[in-house]
Amino acid sequence: MSHAVLTPHDLPTDADALRALVVAMMAERDEAAAAHAQLQAAHDALAEHAERLAHLLRALRRLQFGAKSERLPEAQLQLGLEDTEVAIARLQAEAEGNNPALKGERAAKRRANRGRLTAHLPRIEIELAPEDTACPCCRAALVVIGEDRSERLDVIPAQFRVRVTRRPKLACRACEGVIVQQPAPPRLVEGGIPTEATVAHVLVSRYGDHLPLYRQAQIWTRQGVMIDRSTLASWVGTAAAELAPVAARLKQIVLASPRIFADETRLPVLDPGRGRTKQGYFWAIARDDRPWRGQDPPAVVYTYAPGRGHQHGLALLGSYRGILQVDGYAAYKKLVDPAGRTGPSALAFCWSHVRRGFYDLAKAGPAPIATEALERIAALYRIEAEIRGLDAPERRTHRQIRSAALVADLRTWLTAQHARLFARGPTAEAIGTALNHWGGLVRFLDDGRIEIDTNTVERSMRPVALSRKNALFAGSDDGAENWAAVASLVETCKLNAVDPQRYLAETLTRLVNGWKNSRIDELMPWTMADSRAG
Repeated sequence: MSHAVLTPHDLPTDADALRALVVAMMAERDEAAAAHAQLQAAHDALAEHAERLAHLLRALRRLQFGAKSERLPEAQLQLGLEDTEVAIARLQAEAEGNNPALKGERAAKRRANRGRLTAHLPRIEIELAPEDTACPCCRAALVVIGEDRSERLDVIPAQFRVRVTRRPKLACRACEGVIVQQPAPPRLVEGGIPTEATVAHVLVSRYGDHLPLYRQAQIWTRQGVMIDRSTLASWVGTAAAELAPVAARLKQIVLASPRIFADETRLPVLDPGRGRTKQGYFWAIARDDRPWRGQDPPAVVYTYAPGRGHQHGLALLGSYRGILQVDGYAAYKKLVDPAGRTGPSALAFCWSHVRRGFYDLAKAGPAPIATEALERIAALYRIEAEIRGLDAPERRTHRQIRSAALVADLRTWLTAQHARLFARGPTAEAIGTALNHWGGLVRFLDDGRIEIDTNTVERSMRPVALSRKNALFAGSDDGAENWAAVASLVETCKLNAVDPQRYLAETLTRLVNGWKNSRIDELMPWTMADSRAG
C-alpha cells in the first residue's frame, strides 16, 4: 500500500476515519521495517559468505605465487581460482539485484577500472535515438548537443566461411583455340577444402590450446561443419611435413647458442603391437637470454625419443659445444668429454632441484638442518631477484661480491653436517646430492649468462604436460615427432609474443608458394614479432 503525501487540510475530521488512517499508516511502516530487516539480514549473510570465498581466493593466490615446491599443480590451481571467482561474482550479483544503490556503485567502479578495449578490434556502432525528436513542450525539432558513448566486448563464436576463388577464362574471338586463365594458386592440401588459415587453427587448437582433434570435430559439428577426426588428422600430418624444415632449422639455431637449457619428460606412446602404450620421452632444449639483456630471441625445441638414456641425449646434444644447464640427471654428465672433442663444454646445475630435496625433508616434520639449508639457499635467490635484468657483466660482479661468500659458507656448513650424519639417512642423501653436483652448481657465479636454476626449460615443459593430460598419449612414434615439431613452433611463438595462429597461417602460405630454403631463417617465429598475440 502507498499513500500520497498528506497535508493537514487532507486529514479527515471524523475521529474513526482518522484512527483508521493512522492504523493503516502504522501497518505500512511495520511492513516496510520488516522488509528492510529481512533485506539487511540477507545482505549481511551474502557479505559474510563472499568474505569467506575471498579469503579462500587469497589463499589460492598465495599458493600460485609461493615457492615452487609449495604450489598447487597448475591445472588444480586454475580450477580452484576460477570456481571461487565465479562463486564470488554470483554472490555479488545477487546482492546487487536486491540493492539498487549497491548496483550503481559497483557499476561505476567497473567503468573506472575496466580500461579501454584495444584499437585494432573492429567497431560496430549502434545508435539509440529517441523515437520522438520533437520538443515535448513546443513540438519544435530537437538538435543534438552531445552524446554518451560506451564500449562493450562482443564475440562471434568461431565463424566458418567459404572462400570462393573464381578464375575467369578469357578467349580471343579472332584467334581459334586461344584461352587465357590465371593459374590456380597452390594449396597445402591439394584437392582438399581447408585454407592454410584453417589448418593453422587446427594446429594451434591441438598443440597450443591442447584440444584433441576429436573434440575439435565435435565443436565444428555444432557449427554445422561436418569434418571427421581422421580428416583433421590428415590436415595436421600434411602441415607437419611442410613445417618440418622450419622446425629443424629452429633446432639448429638453438644448438648454435653459447648457453642452453635441457630437460626431458615422459610421453606415453600407443604401441599397437602390444595393445597398450609404451613409454617415450620429449627432450627439450631452450634458450632465454632476456634475464641478462641478451639479444637472441627466446626459443624452445622439443625432440621425441623412445627413451631417456644418455644415448638419446647424445643424439640430440652430441654436437653442442656450449654451456648446458640441466637438473643433474646422470645421463647429461655422460655427454661431457673432458678432452673437449664432443659434447657440451661444461654443465651448469640447478639450485631449485637442490632446494626441493631439503624442502621435502622440512615439510615432513621438524628438520633443523633442512630448514637452515633452505634459508641459506633463499638468500641466494633474493640476490638473483634483485639483479634480474642487469647485463651479464653486472650480474657476474654482483654474484662475485655478494653470492660467492654465501655459497662458500654453505659448502663448508653442508660438509660439516654431512660428516656427522648417518650416511644413508635422507638428510645425508640430500646433502650428498648437492655436494656431488657442486662444480655445476657454482658455475653461475663466474658467468652472468647462466641462471641459478633450470626453471626456464621447466616452464616450457608445462604445455607438454597439459597436452598429455588431455590427449593421454601420442598415437605413434611418428605422431610424437609431429607433435614435437609443431609444438616447438607454437611455444616459440608464445615466448616471443607472436600470435601462433597468424604465424602458422602465413608460414604455411609462404611454404606452399615455393619459399626458398635459402631464406628459411626469415620464417622463424620471432621474425613476426609485430604480430602480437591478442
